[in-house]
Amino acid sequence: MARASTGTGRGVGSRIGRPTKILVGALLVLLVLIVLNAFALNNETSSAELTVPGAELVGTTSGRLQVLDTGPANKPSLSQRAIDEMGRKAGPVASSWFSSSKLDAETPVVLIHGSAGAINWWDDLIPLLKPDHRVIAIDLLGYGGSDKPDSDYSIETQANLVAQVLAKLDVPRAVLVGHSLGGKVVTSVAEQSPDLVSGLVVIDTAPDRSFGGLSGSANATRVPLLGQALWRIAPDFMIRRNVSQGFAPGYDVPDKYVDDVRDMTYPAYKESATQGEEFTDEKSLVDRLTGAAKPLLVIFGAEDQIYDAREALSAYAAIPDAETLLIPGSGHSPQIEAPEKTAEAINTFTRQLAGKQAKEEAATKAAAKAKAAAKAKAAARAKAKAAKTRARAKAKATKTSARAKAKTTSKSGTKNKP
Repeated sequence: MARASTGTGRGVGSRIGRPTKILVGALLVLLVLIVLNAFALNNETSSAELTVPGAELVGTTSGRLQVLDTGPANKPSLSQRAIDEMGRKAGPVASSWFSSSKLDAETPVVLIHGSAGAINWWDDLIPLLKPDHRVIAIDLLGYGGSDKPDSDYSIETQANLVAQVLAKLDVPRAVLVGHSLGGKVVTSVAEQSPDLVSGLVVIDTAPDRSFGGLSGSANATRVPLLGQALWRIAPDFMIRRNVSQGFAPGYDVPDKYVDDVRDMTYPAYKESATQGEEFTDEKSLVDRLTGAAKPLLVIFGAEDQIYDAREALSAYAAIPDAETLLIPGSGHSPQIEAPEKTAEAINTFTRQLAGKQAKEEAATKAAAKAKAAAKAKAAARAKAKAAKTRARAKAKATKTSARAKAKTTSKSGTKNKP
């Protein structure tokens, strides 16, 4: 006789329907794929390649960096009229220095891009700076045409690599211009290699993250697992929306800036942002730049969507002798949105530095000349005193000799008397 089943021998799994099992299995497979994707992206690397006409690859201790060097300026940095005017204002001590046209030897300007950027973020600015300067634009490690390792994207490392590039290009001193993340890099160069830096221009870089930051999916891409998944599947419109935060509202973002993000590896993108935050968490840029004590110009676009431009400029204004500029109508990237105004500000800043340097060098030469004249005068006095002393000694010796001779003659005469 057949035994009736009570159903007690069946487990929970037997009560799960086939569709549910398929769904759970699919989710498990998806989770495994997400984990594998994260692992793959976290270890992704890419080799350097030339992507900019006229650029070169410069070797460093961390890899090769793409560098665009425009070479010598196309004309003297200042007109003779400007040189004469600066000489007149500098006063008689420095006027001869200016009139000799030594300002024709222009100061190099080094351009360092921001996060998710590359050399092409300076495309509109370089032509405006080239007539007056040797311009050098560098793709940071992990960006543009430079090598993209899977680690070591600290601000200090990036700054050290910039210094290495300048040494290989035989640039002893320059004005360093940094945009956004690049502002942190040039600050670190001034801290590590102060002799390389004549002055600093910081463009839309907040002193620390208390002044704002990226929002939306731009932040989500840094969340573990989710970030790597978004990085893999993000469509162009999402990347464009994130990049648009780097401009004023309504700015039409060119495709090349979307391509710059596509060309990055995930470690370069994530670690650069993380390391940048840690750099200012440890010590704000206001404190770092105050300590560096380099001539400083800080530029912000008034419509910056990432940071509070006015509050940031107010913080930088506390740095002794710092110059600040707010560009109306521009967002986070005035070198692209307002290149003429940005170039004018940089050129004015470098000319002021040249004038200050001229005055200091003239004063140093005048002091050295005065010191040499005083030394020569003292030597002449010493020589005259020595000659006078010798003359006195000689006169005294002559007088003594004459007395001795007279005495001898007197004695001889006494002996000869009858």
